[in-house]
Amino acid sequence: MEEPKISIQKIVDDAIALENAEPRTPSGLYNPSYLGLCYRKHYWKRKGEPQSNPPDARSFRVFKCGHLFEWFVTKEIPAQQQQVMVKTDDFVGYADIVTDDEVMDVKSINSKAFWYMDKETYDISKEKRQNILQVVFYAKVLGKPKARLVFVSKDDLCIREYGFFVSAWEAELDKEIATLKEIWAKDKLPEADPQMKWECGYCPFREKCETIGGKVWEEKKK
Repeated sequence: MEEPKISIQKIVDDAIALENAEPRTPSGLYNPSYLGLCYRKHYWKRKGEPQSNPPDARSFRVFKCGHLFEWFVTKEIPAQQQQVMVKTDDFVGYADIVTDDEVMDVKSINSKAFWYMDKETYDISKEKRQNILQVVFYAKVLGKPKARLVFVSKDDLCIREYGFFVSAWEAELDKEIATLKEIWAKDKLPEADPQMKWECGYCPFREKCETIGGKVWEEKKK
């Protein structure tokens, strides 16, 4: 087989790398998309700590795919309802879609994960707890009574939507926020506490965290 004179893969990777080449100034605030996840990761992210495991080329491609699907799904929504900044004294983020009484967050996922939601044993409140806390946070701050997660299958654009009342999640959200505020006020690195089983494998601080150790790593070695 003849070797191609140009590599389309390289062109794509270089273009995405260029988009992410400019360093981003840390906001100095918590990221709502980390709600429901490890407190140590939250703390380091807010501190602007250098990542020991930054995204590789494939990860950047995955992020780009997510942005493209989100753009396609939301492009017919009025511009003023898209990517609305939500900021408090401790958090800053962007809500994907904001209507008169609801905030929606669009998540693209692979088809295997999408159709896994059909299982009778699937519990959205456990499987997507962090996503729920994020969209409920936006809704609460913006004074909306409802929140919705919109999942898009990357293979065929099938869509599943799950709605939540803010009042049903408010107590859990408030507890999470109070814990994060307390951690920041103490200005002391918290114990690693992955709340979702997949967290460590995808954490941008994995090697740094494992090097300094802690209970989570002691348990993993058992």
